[in-house]
Amino acid sequence: MKLYRFLSEDDTSAFCHKVTAALNKGWELHGDPTYAYDAANGIMRCGQAVVKEVEGTYTPDTKLGEH
Repeated sequence: MKLYRFLSEDDTSAFCHKVTAALNKGWELHGDPTYAYDAANGIMRCGQAVVKEVEGTYTPDTKLGEH
């Protein structure tokens, strides 16, 4: 099955670490990263979609972060 996740974080090194951790667990980048101003909190936010092929059958109970 193909899994999809959207990672987001404040525009700090924490975002890069989150994406790097996913890549090292076998996830692959999907599309371009996003960058937007969060007016409610006064900060920039980053986002990146990632995908991964794994064995099994998808259900809504699938724990994406465990793959």
